Amino acid sequence: MKLERGNTGNRYFIMLCIMGSFAVLSSTMSKSPVLNPFATSLGTPNDLLGFVAAASTIPGILVSLPAASLSDIVGRRKILLFSAFVFSSAPFFYIFVTTWWQLLLVRFYHGFATAIFIPVVETIIAERFPTSRGEHISLLNSAGGIGRAVAPILGGFVLALTSYSFDTLYLAVSIAGITVFVFALLLRGENKPPTIEKGNILKATKQIFQGWQKVVSNRSAVLVSFIQASQYYVFGAFEFFIVGYIIGVARLDALFAGIILTAQVGTLIVARPIFGVLSDKKGRRIPIIAGSILNGLLLLIVPLTVQFPLLLLIAVGYGLGFAMVVSSTSPLMSEISPTGLVGASMGFLCTSMDIGQTLGPVISGVILSTAMQFTGLFVSLSLLLFISAIIFALQNRKNSKFQV
Repeated sequence: MKLERGNTGNRYFIMLCIMGSFAVLSSTMSKSPVLNPFATSLGTPNDLLGFVAAASTIPGILVSLPAASLSDIVGRRKILLFSAFVFSSAPFFYIFVTTWWQLLLVRFYHGFATAIFIPVVETIIAERFPTSRGEHISLLNSAGGIGRAVAPILGGFVLALTSYSFDTLYLAVSIAGITVFVFALLLRGENKPPTIEKGNILKATKQIFQGWQKVVSNRSAVLVSFIQASQYYVFGAFEFFIVGYIIGVARLDALFAGIILTAQVGTLIVARPIFGVLSDKKGRRIPIIAGSILNGLLLLIVPLTVQFPLLLLIAVGYGLGFAMVVSSTSPLMSEISPTGLVGASMGFLCTSMDIGQTLGPVISGVILSTAMQFTGLFVSLSLLLFISAIIFALQNRKNSKFQV
């Protein structure tokens, strides 16, 4: 495997970060804040609005693993180019949407872009920077976080400026998507050459399934995926329901809710690379356990307070704890993956992430509807983090990558 270092490696990494930022900007701006009013304008039934919103997350569950596994065989760049093509083409389909079910199909298609992009690009970085995986993967994710933070503001500005012209908004989204495609075309230096001769589909399919079997039978890989799923289960639920708690229970203005959420996102963007460097130098185990316990404690405090300063501190603390864990899980997965199956392992991790983030709001919504309400919701999230931390702490310490 060819590793690029020095100025060449830095340029390559910067290009990946730019791609990541524009990719997340494109996908986020296509839904926030435009998706709800656009779907409503098409006459989408209220009970189906959630399906439209969730349509883009389903591909993450379906294709992250197959796409990343395929990159182990045919090469990373080919799969990355396909993802970039989806990023650049999907926004144009929104312009021709006239019914809610067409919007659902376009959202489903658009979801393939991110579902393929994330595991493949993280695999590329893990292979190119073996001694600083945590730092570089975290920097990539922080670059994406900038795109995620800018997208709602930019999207809202375009809608306000054009009197809610949805077509103009999606043309702006297409510019971000085309940028991703252009940078993908400019990427050179395949670090994962094809391992299957051209046209041998049967052999490639057999190799993919054998790879999945090896990954799933790797107890360490399953454990890290469980940690990732647990973190994003809680993250998805916290991000969705904390707004309802701030406005409905704490009786704070929507502006305060925005400040709290922005503080959490901002903390995550800044802290992720810092903890990535820490995990490279000190190990992955302590950040994962400490971050899980910290957030478990913070979530227990949420239903005990309605004060803005304390809720703001909790949000900042949660951002720190989440950054501690997720800055370590991806590099750890790349390190414990079976030989030649880094892509498949990273795809498995991303699939677990999407499953967790999808189930979190759904199951938490059921808990919220019980007599325990928000208390039961946040206690359940806290317990999941404590349980995951305990299970991880008890992991067989024979694997050196789990050491302090």
